[in-house]
Formats: sequence, structure tokens, C-alpha cells
Amino acid sequence: MQSRNKFFDDMSQIMTNAMGVAQGAKDEAENAMKGWMDRWLADRDFVTREEFEAVRAMAQKAREENDALKARLDALEKKKK
Repeated sequence: MQSRNKFFDDMSQIMTNAMGVAQGAKDEAENAMKGWMDRWLADRDFVTREEFEAVRAMAQKAREENDALKARLDALEKKKK
């Protein structure tokens, strides 16, 4: 009976080790894919969300300032006539 328990213990150990190897391979593949994606995105000069939002806010502010200046110019033209 003890040899049978040894067999199951050995099989259990082999399966546990195999799962550890599989998990390690999964982690390695994920890291490799993340690194590849990071390099690919960097090569295409994409901007980060923060950079995009900052430029968008600046554009919105400039648009509002332009609208205010246009309204002032229109008011001055009406006054001139």
C-alpha cells in the first residue's frame, strides 16, 4: 500500500511542478507581449491619455478666447457703424 501512496505522491508532485512551469510560461508570454506592445506604440508616436487631455483643454481654452475676441470685434464694428 505504501508504494501506491508513493506513486500518487510522485504524480501529485509532478502535476504541481507542471502547473508551476505552465504559470511561469504564461507570465513570461504576458511580459513579452506587453514589452512588444509598448515598443510598437512608442514607435508610432502615440500620445498618452494625459497628454491628449492637456492639449484638448488648451484647445478648448483657445477656442473660448477666440469666441470672446470675435464678440468684442463684432461689438466694436457695430459701434463704428
